[in-house]
Amino acid sequence: RGTCRKYFRLIMDLKRRNKHFAAIDFWSWLIPVTYLIHIVEEYWGGEGYSAYILRVRGVHFSSARFLVVQCLGAMMMAGGVILARRFNFPHLMVIIMASIVLVNGLTHTLTSISNGGYGPGLFSSLLIWMPLGIFLLVHFKKKVSRKRYLLGIAIGVVVNVLVALVTMRGARLV
Repeated sequence: RGTCRKYFRLIMDLKRRNKHFAAIDFWSWLIPVTYLIHIVEEYWGGEGYSAYILRVRGVHFSSARFLVVQCLGAMMMAGGVILARRFNFPHLMVIIMASIVLVNGLTHTLTSISNGGYGPGLFSSLLIWMPLGIFLLVHFKKKVSRKRYLLGIAIGVVVNVLVALVTMRGARLV
């Protein structure tokens, strides 16, 4: 009898653990999937991001370079999810990515408002990224310590600053 109980308890623990990992995996992979949607809108939305950034900021950012940079971004997100799972920090990674998409969404929104019109990426920012970022930041706030939570947000903000700097250079590093 004791052996059966231990076996049953082990099976239930594995089911709970797998359910937990299934949920965190879902949220972890949802952000890179929505990133692809965001890239599509930036590329084909309105005049396209390359023409838009040239008109609004005077930055020469070719469509080819835009696609290369976006592919690198998608690979970095996917790599981050894989590394977070491998080294056991998936909650922190979700908080980092949620911060990235929320701040990026706010940037698109504020830029569109200040320029008085649509900017490529605005709809996916308003309809997907900002709500998703807010939801995930609220949902995962209690899953990590306050220090890790604030660290995740800070990393997300720094990533956005770095992306903005690279963008304003037309994605030219030299």
